[in-house]
Amino acid sequence: MSDSAGKDAGEAAQKAPEAPDKEPVVVNKNKQYRRPKPWDHDGIDHWKIDAITQEDVGGRTLAAETSFSTLFPKYREHYLREWWPKVTSALKEHHIDCQLDLVEGSMTVRTTRKTWDPFIIIKSRDLIKLLARSVPFQAAIKILQDDMASEVIKIGNIVSTKERFVKRRQRLIGPSGNTLKAIELLTECYILVQGNTVSAVGKHKGLKQVRQVVLDCMNNIHPIYNIKTMMIKRELMANDALKNESWDRFLPKFKKKNIKKKKVKIQPKREKALFPPEPTPSKVDLQLASGEYFLKEDERQAKIKKQRQEDAKVASDKKKSARAKEYVAPKEADPGAKKSKSKKKKGDGDGDAGVDVEKVKAKLNKAKKSVAKSGASAGVSDFVLGAKPKKRKAEGSSEKKPKKKKQLL
Repeated sequence: MSDSAGKDAGEAAQKAPEAPDKEPVVVNKNKQYRRPKPWDHDGIDHWKIDAITQEDVGGRTLAAETSFSTLFPKYREHYLREWWPKVTSALKEHHIDCQLDLVEGSMTVRTTRKTWDPFIIIKSRDLIKLLARSVPFQAAIKILQDDMASEVIKIGNIVSTKERFVKRRQRLIGPSGNTLKAIELLTECYILVQGNTVSAVGKHKGLKQVRQVVLDCMNNIHPIYNIKTMMIKRELMANDALKNESWDRFLPKFKKKNIKKKKVKIQPKREKALFPPEPTPSKVDLQLASGEYFLKEDERQAKIKKQRQEDAKVASDKKKSARAKEYVAPKEADPGAKKSKSKKKKGDGDGDAGVDVEKVKAKLNKAKKSVAKSGASAGVSDFVLGAKPKKRKAEGSSEKKPKKKKQLL
């Protein structure tokens, strides 16, 4: 039997066609030891959270009690007191006990003997944290659902200056809260900006997007860029033809602009002296240097009195000289100086030094030529400087104008 079986196998091997040479598969060095996982494929939704029921637990309960407590601000007391009955009834469905302490200002949640869900106490802890962070009850109660989660993002220590922090936080909210509302619609999360934190309630995928937008905004990237990217991604997801393709060519690429900053002048460092500065002398040191320390008390008092008298005398002399100035007569002007000035103005005596002689000669020659051309006899007034020529009467006008009689008052 064995020999016949071996012959058949040999014949089959000879008849089988030879397999073509396959190209060697290049395997990444980082993944060469990984094996394919049959339980992990593309059809699995890794974000999906399977709901747990009491039947899955098998009627078992928790072995020990777990409790969490958190403080809340004073202004939140009135709201919590009003909504606490609804919080109690919501937690009672999951067998969680809660307590509100208004004296201490704290909220406490703890498990009971009937609690069967081990993760519901973590959800209850997040609920009281959101209520303390001013999140309304309608949004905070959603955290008890299996597919919902929450996150409190700290933004107070990202920006160095307070003014810049306030501007960027307001940029995240937007005018009349429009920017925040757009982010809520795109991420399907409830967002509340309060103080130095941003509280968000929603699904895990939406919370991841909210965190990215908030951190980018605090790092000086405007939220409108992330909003535009999320809108394009939503449209591409709805398109079946582009659903499984690369979206890099559709997404916008924003470049940072290099804004020139003012150069800060660095002051040169002061050179440190090898030896420390001399200490300021005390009163005793000054007395030792002047020799006053060795004087007797009577001598010291006499010296001080004499110094005061000298200072008072100097001050009185100054006051007397200031008072005497008021009674000093002002200096009178010299009358001879006035006459000399008037002569200079008129051109007499020494004042002729300022007259241009050449101009005067040219003017006289011009007057002589004009007189010679007219043929009239030159008078004295034609050659006198500043003399006005008399108006000559026209021929035939020998009538004299009658003189006006002065009226006697």
